[in-house]
Amino acid sequence: MSLDLVKVAAQVWGMVTRLKADGERRQKQLSHALNILHQQSANLDALRKKIAASKTTWLVAGLVEGFDRRFQALPLPADFTVMATDGSHIDVDRHRSARCYLINIGSVVLRYGTDPDAILDSSPCLYAGDEDLVIAPAGDSRGREQPVEGALLGIKRGINELQRLAEMTAELPAGSSALALLDGTLILWGLEAYPDFVSEALLGNGLLKYLGEIRNSGKDKRLSLASYISFPRSADVVNALRVALCPRDPLDTDRYCQYCESRECDVIAGMQDREIFSNLLEPGERSALFVSQSSVVKKHYGEHGVYFLYLRLENEIARLEVPQWVAEDESLLNLTHTLVLDQCRRGQGYPV
Repeated sequence: MSLDLVKVAAQVWGMVTRLKADGERRQKQLSHALNILHQQSANLDALRKKIAASKTTWLVAGLVEGFDRRFQALPLPADFTVMATDGSHIDVDRHRSARCYLINIGSVVLRYGTDPDAILDSSPCLYAGDEDLVIAPAGDSRGREQPVEGALLGIKRGINELQRLAEMTAELPAGSSALALLDGTLILWGLEAYPDFVSEALLGNGLLKYLGEIRNSGKDKRLSLASYISFPRSADVVNALRVALCPRDPLDTDRYCQYCESRECDVIAGMQDREIFSNLLEPGERSALFVSQSSVVKKHYGEHGVYFLYLRLENEIARLEVPQWVAEDESLLNLTHTLVLDQCRRGQGYPV
């Protein structure tokens, strides 16, 4: 049966009408959110304490540098290196007799300055051994194995990307200024659904191990690490403003929200952080620094806790995530801002 375009056209017109009305509503939300953000910037200590004491069902950003601070990028170093990895995979095919999967890690090293160079590489690896196809707990593991496929394979691929990045940073000469860059988040959100032995295998013997190796590689060089998230949909900062709006102190969403009639926080509910920072920041500027309060991070990451900021580009707002040891080093944080912005300008909106 062919597609009835006349019927579709009527539905498209209805969608356009709804989008227009929604745009006007969101503009009012944005104006209100920006007013709250500026007001709360003068009362940060009280809000920090309220956030720390509150229990919410939504993820709330931890405050580090305030709300409405803006930072300009510093000049580029005379010589610097940018390295990045990104991967793809072919999942297990349940309809084939041979169970296997493939992970391919692409990598690039770009050197700028007096001795420019570019190195591009691709490293495919086929996994077919019994130890590759499942993650099992120590000891008697019968019946408890987790097959490495689907979402879990995606997590493993991300860890392989970081492993390759750790190998690349170890080869940098002493005294280098360099940025190691990943695509996507540093937070392994999906691990919450798996048993602890899976978290230990992929975090303790995976992500956290390689974050530590990259940190150690930077002892004799100026080396930063960041992950880049394009068009982010997170609302951690908006949720911090929602906590500020709530008259309850401390806030407990499970206990109070179902009985609340005034719903002050709903005035900005549904907004995303990028909407705020696209209006607050000028192109090239970064936002204040915030800390993720994800339960996965708080439970497992330790000294590699995840901090984040927003970067205004010409055509979008990007979210940058960095480990705690980068966030606490002003020189590395400034280097991250400067080099990511430079890569986005060279790539016409996205890191080269």
